[in-house]
Amino acid sequence: MSEHVKSFIDKLTTGQAAEAGEAFKDALRDKVGDALEAKRKELANVLFQGKFEAEVHSDPKPEISSPSPRTEPVVNEKQD
Repeated sequence: MSEHVKSFIDKLTTGQAAEAGEAFKDALRDKVGDALEAKRKELANVLFQGKFEAEVHSDPKPEISSPSPRTEPVVNEKQD
């Protein structure tokens, strides 16, 4: 039995309801935290046991055309 659970029971038996409520929250927080940590470790073991290989990229690289040897100036077509 955890320290928080013992505190919860002690406070209930002495009639300290508000303090018992806080002790209950602390006990519940510890229990949920422990369960989450155990699940996290279990999941990490499952995920990282297999060997992962990078997948081949499915799209080919685009072709880049060479620039024209002759460049022409850009003309502003705005008319006044």
